[in-house]
Amino acid sequence: MTEVLRAEDVHVVRDGRPILQEVSLTVRAGEHWALLGANGAGKSTLLSLLGALVHPTRGSVEVLGRRLGRVDLRELRAYVGHVDPRHPLTSPLRVRDVVLTGLTNSVERLPRWRPTPEQEERAEQLMRTLGVAGLREARWPTLSQGQRGRTLIARALMPEPRLLLLDEPATGLDLPGREQLIGALDELRRGHPRLATVLVTHHLEELPPGTTHALLLREGRTLAAGPVARVLTDDAVGKCFDLPLTLTRQDGRWSVRVRHRA
Repeated sequence: MTEVLRAEDVHVVRDGRPILQEVSLTVRAGEHWALLGANGAGKSTLLSLLGALVHPTRGSVEVLGRRLGRVDLRELRAYVGHVDPRHPLTSPLRVRDVVLTGLTNSVERLPRWRPTPEQEERAEQLMRTLGVAGLREARWPTLSQGQRGRTLIARALMPEPRLLLLDEPATGLDLPGREQLIGALDELRRGHPRLATVLVTHHLEELPPGTTHALLLREGRTLAAGPVARVLTDDAVGKCFDLPLTLTRQDGRWSVRVRHRA
C-alpha cells in the first residue's frame, strides 16, 4: 500500500525540554490511526509534525513522499487536511460557504472567486456525508460545537487531500454530538477508501469503529504502535495512562474501566 506518512527517529526539543524522543511512524493509504496518550504526552506536537506545521529538531518526516526541509510547505499542505475544533474562525458565513473556503485556504469568501459547479457539488456531497447538509444556510455563529467540528472536517476535505489529521475532534461535545461525529467519520471512511486519517485523543471511547492502527505515547516516547488489536491491550494502555485498566470492544467501539483492588 502507498505510504502517506513516514516519521523516523523524530525528536522535538523546545526551550531545552524534550517534547518527543525517538518516535517513528508509518501511515499508508486507507489506514486510520489513533494517537493516544495522557495530557502532555506529545500527541498534538506529533500531529503538527505530520501536518508539516513544524519541523523536527532531529530525525526525518516525509509527507506524501516529500521530506520536510526540502519542499515548499505551502504546496504540501494543500494535500493535507488539518482539523482543530478550537479553530479561531469567527466568520459570519453560512455553512455552505465555510465549506467552500477550504478551496481558497481563507476564512472568508473571496470577492472575485467563484466555485465551479463541480466544486459546489463536492461541497454538497461532503455536507451530506458529515451530516450538516440541513444546515447549509445556517450562519457559523449559530452552530453548536459538534456542528462546527463536522463543518470543519468537510471544509478540510474540499481540496481532496490524501491525509486528514484530527486534533481531538470530540473536544467539548456532549454525548449526541460525539456519536454524530463518530458516525460521520466512519461514513467518511467508507466513502473515501484511499484516504488516510490520524486522530488524536486521550479517550478510547472516541475512536470510530473503522480505526485500524494506534500509537501510544507516554512522556514523548512511543510505548507501542501497530494494528489496534495488538496495541490496545489492558497492559499497554494501562502503562500509557499509568492506571490498572480493563478494555472491552463491542461492535468496533472501545470502552475502558479502572480495575479496583478487592
